Amino acid sequence: MKIVLLGYGKMGKEIEKIAISRKHEIVHKIDVENSYILKELVPGAVDVAIEFTQPDAAFDNIKLCLERRIPVVSGTTGWLERKPEVEALVQKNAASFFYASNYSVGVNLFFHFNKIMAKMMNGFADYDVELEEVHHIYKKDAPSGTAITAAEGILENFNRKKKWVLNNNNEKDNLRIVDKRIAAVPGTHTVLYHSPIDSIELKHTAYSREGFATGAVLAAEFIQGKKGFFGMSDMLGF
Repeated sequence: MKIVLLGYGKMGKEIEKIAISRKHEIVHKIDVENSYILKELVPGAVDVAIEFTQPDAAFDNIKLCLERRIPVVSGTTGWLERKPEVEALVQKNAASFFYASNYSVGVNLFFHFNKIMAKMMNGFADYDVELEEVHHIYKKDAPSGTAITAAEGILENFNRKKKWVLNNNNEKDNLRIVDKRIAAVPGTHTVLYHSPIDSIELKHTAYSREGFATGAVLAAEFIQGKKGFFGMSDMLGF
């Protein structure tokens, strides 16, 4: 594949390494300094754009690509209030778009088990539940997209919780997400069920960015020749 990297920070560099190891070609590395290149891309010149930028830039980057029918794999979080607009662009342009809040295969197994666990724990009234996420100090959004996805999985299956809230929890039917920022932590997410007599944890700990980058490249390979809006559940067959 001929790949355009939108965002060339730590994640972009890790994706580059994985893509090259899988015999793909990086044709452009676009960041703030050379963002004009994105507007010059033409359909057919590249096979896919892999987008890991910033929340305030993500939608415009995605829109430009979809209007040019360039398939997009996006891992930027913090822009999902505009997801319906992206879905409309995908349909209008017969385009291909893949989004995940986290591309790690392990994290997506965590999401899957999280839903199953929430459904099972829903029947045990003595247990309450909350979420904790820990990331490096440079992460811009809080809570993380991964934490939000995990929270949504709980809300779908645990009837006693109606919405998630960040840090403060003044209502029993709120699902509390605690966010922490610690240097050099790629990402740790914990779902905690606790009762007066015990607790149960479901936890995922990332050791590096390699798992995220590998998943993004696998997603780029997955959407080749496909049209529509895809996610990790499509790729992994959940």
